Amino acid sequence: MKNWLRKNPQVRTIRVAASDLNGQPRGKRIPARYADKAIEGGTRFPMSVLNLDIWGEDIDDSPLVFEHGDRDGVLKPTERGFMPMPWLDAPTALLPIWMFHEDGRPYDGDPRHALNAVLDRFAARGLTPVCAMELEFFLIDDSGRTLQVPPSPRSGKRRVAGEILSLRALDQFDSFFTDLYDACEEMDIPADTAISEAGLGQFEINLMHCDDALRAADDAWLFKMLVKGIARKHGFAASFMAKPYEDYSGSGLHVHFSVLDAEGNNVFDNGGADGTDILRHAVAGCLDAMPGSALIFAPHANSFDRMVPGAHAPTGISWAYENRTSAIRIPSGAPAARRIEHRVAGGDVNPYLMLAAVLGAAIAGIEDAAEPPAPITGNAYDLDLPQIPGDWPTAIDTFENSSQIARIFAPDLVRNLVLTKRQELRDMQELSPAEQVAIYLDTV
Repeated sequence: MKNWLRKNPQVRTIRVAASDLNGQPRGKRIPARYADKAIEGGTRFPMSVLNLDIWGEDIDDSPLVFEHGDRDGVLKPTERGFMPMPWLDAPTALLPIWMFHEDGRPYDGDPRHALNAVLDRFAARGLTPVCAMELEFFLIDDSGRTLQVPPSPRSGKRRVAGEILSLRALDQFDSFFTDLYDACEEMDIPADTAISEAGLGQFEINLMHCDDALRAADDAWLFKMLVKGIARKHGFAASFMAKPYEDYSGSGLHVHFSVLDAEGNNVFDNGGADGTDILRHAVAGCLDAMPGSALIFAPHANSFDRMVPGAHAPTGISWAYENRTSAIRIPSGAPAARRIEHRVAGGDVNPYLMLAAVLGAAIAGIEDAAEPPAPITGNAYDLDLPQIPGDWPTAIDTFENSSQIARIFAPDLVRNLVLTKRQELRDMQELSPAEQVAIYLDTV
């Protein structure tokens, strides 16, 4: 890490940042000349900082604040090391960090540690998840009282329709996407294909598959920061909020995953289209945990505006082969690439918690040799299926009381997230829909 700074003497300041439960980066600005201290000894801030509400306020009933004296955690660099922050004007480096207790134990309230604990369960069986994510987001002109698509830098015109897989829509913002891909190269974020989506000014970029799920979650977390930063540099906003426009589809964050054994073989591949028993066990685990996981996949008030029948977001608990109306899809293709696509999460999620929920459910199903119901055929919205919780209060209660969630997340994290979301639920009820959108536009 010190070598990186020596090779980049133009960097004058660094940021150290960890993800809180809402996926918000929390940290400090440090002059580059004092970076050695953060590298060698870590930095410190209160454990409660990873458990703030969406406004960045303390949680009223949190035992982390007054009951425990608002004690510090020690934050150490992750494996990622330094990377540039291309959306800032001055040369600046970002150092991702995660939280530990004073004695070196991981802090259970850190969402990155939650994912790492799930990966330890895979490793204990000699298994390694391989993950790829598809992130949808909107480009938005938020300079006026009404949100609208930004005018094209090329033509000056605003397109007022969703343009699915339109090259014209991509080319209208070519300078933005060129800068974004250049920045991904600088930050070593594996951005692949970009497409225009069904929403107004909505796009999707895929991140390449990775056999390190922690790194895949890092990539998604960093990518969300980067997209929002580059957009502001171009004079408009980018938002991963679930549903900025009432009349258009919302944004999802789909994850594809397979699992490798110790020899590097895909344990979902049986040489055919159906996949193996282990694939079905993983599917069963994902379906079983879906009600309790709804708060992870739809963490905000606005999240549930996306989850309505017929709006390209799953509402029923089901799985299927090559069927995008189901919550779990098994894509077609070469058997060696057999994988599961989990389609429930919105773009507004915390990537660490989302991936921990998906993979934690899958490994529980594998551990139990669970069997799923029969895969569906046809339109899932027309079938009589068990439903994913469709409102925020129900999702909070189901998460808190779920035995499946208790197998995935530490009790302290469950408690902290429930307290956070109940406080947000209380305070969001005092705001109009437009005021709620204003809160979520830049944060999630």
